[in-house]
Amino acid sequence: MNRRILDPVYDKEKENWRILTNKEIHAMVKKPTITGTIRLNRLCWFGHVRRMEKNTIPKKVLYMNLKTRLRGRSRNRWQDEVRENGRLVGGKRWKERVHNREDRKQLLRTARNRHILHMSME
Repeated sequence: MNRRILDPVYDKEKENWRILTNKEIHAMVKKPTITGTIRLNRLCWFGHVRRMEKNTIPKKVLYMNLKTRLRGRSRNRWQDEVRENGRLVGGKRWKERVHNREDRKQLLRTARNRHILHMSME
């Protein structure tokens, strides 16, 4: 939608009209990308489930180990993505910080304000 609102720009060097790149649009709009928002929400949900009791269904599913294996390169699991995003946001000790609700909120707030997950891995 932002691409349509911002319209094409005139490139003086090439003397023609061109469409803005994604990076140019994100720099102008200064809103988080959808992938960054998903990464933050994934970490938020992980912290929520991590603090649940052992017998709840979401916690059982989180640590469930499926034995199916497909041919080719192994796909990233949900936990692999959470581990990578958590490491980017909180360093090596991010799992301990997730247990404390206030510490987790502060960690995610810092990541959101500094756009840590929005810029990385894109």
